[in-house]
Amino acid sequence: MFERECDAIHNIIGDTNCRIEHIGSTSVFGLLSKPIIDIMVGLKDFRSADDVVMHFVEQGYEYYPQYEDVMPHRRFFKKIDNQTVTHHIHMVEIASEFWQRHLLFRDYLRNNPDIANEYAELKTELAKQEWETSNDFSQAKTNFIKRIEKLCGLTH
Repeated sequence: MFERECDAIHNIIGDTNCRIEHIGSTSVFGLLSKPIIDIMVGLKDFRSADDVVMHFVEQGYEYYPQYEDVMPHRRFFKKIDNQTVTHHIHMVEIASEFWQRHLLFRDYLRNNPDIANEYAELKTELAKQEWETSNDFSQAKTNFIKRIEKLCGLTH
């Protein structure tokens, strides 16, 4: 699913303007995850992001500008098929902190199965709770993620 969507994104914005990475739990083999593919689109020059937004919308992606109040250097989209969210698209600048953090976290989990299992256990426990929004669920994972980022050499 990632590869097909990657091809579609390249068709929307061109091969030379971006780099596309599979992130999130579905990018780590065997990790417990929701059936939503997270994709990070890294633009060489983020000043072109607002021009690219309309191309995504024209291709059927839902655009969520309200998140830009908190994250002005990210454009966020969802792909929905038959009322089911199938993909989250995070458009950022290549080499931004968001870009680096997500790749380091993904790669750490890929290279450390014990930590990936620990993360899966945390997500399983959190999934048993009731959350008002998916953002609340995500926030509950923050301490774990920051611990791993610190192991990767990132500081906040």
